[in-house]
Amino acid sequence: MDKKILNDYIDACALVKDTEDDIRRLKKKRKTVIQTNVKGSNPRFPYQAQHFRIQGSAFTYQDDGNLRMEEKLLGQRKENAEKVKRQVEEWMLTIPIRMQRIIKYKIFEENTWEQVAVRIGRKATGDSVRMEFNNFMKK
Repeated sequence: MDKKILNDYIDACALVKDTEDDIRRLKKKRKTVIQTNVKGSNPRFPYQAQHFRIQGSAFTYQDDGNLRMEEKLLGQRKENAEKVKRQVEEWMLTIPIRMQRIIKYKIFEENTWEQVAVRIGRKATGDSVRMEFNNFMKK
């Protein structure tokens, strides 16, 4: 496992969230109903003015098919992103706890090395934590 997969983890988490928002947007679009009122009258005598409410969907059957296809693609994108996320989380369980903390603070929470050192404690410095991380990632 290398640094790139850790950065992919952050992107995968963001992509899952964005994809869920896109799926909600599509479902909302499908449920959109347009309605309006129109005036009309009886075509024969006596002419009587009447008001009618008309409502319907904003898209055609073909548009609905396109929405279903887009939902399917978004579902696949979400599934792939969740797969990357799971791989990283499983890998994190196999590494030492100290390194899990360093990766969490630096990569996932995007702290500086100095902030990571403060959170790690035990007289750690930003440079020592960075070197520990780099040595671990070389293995």
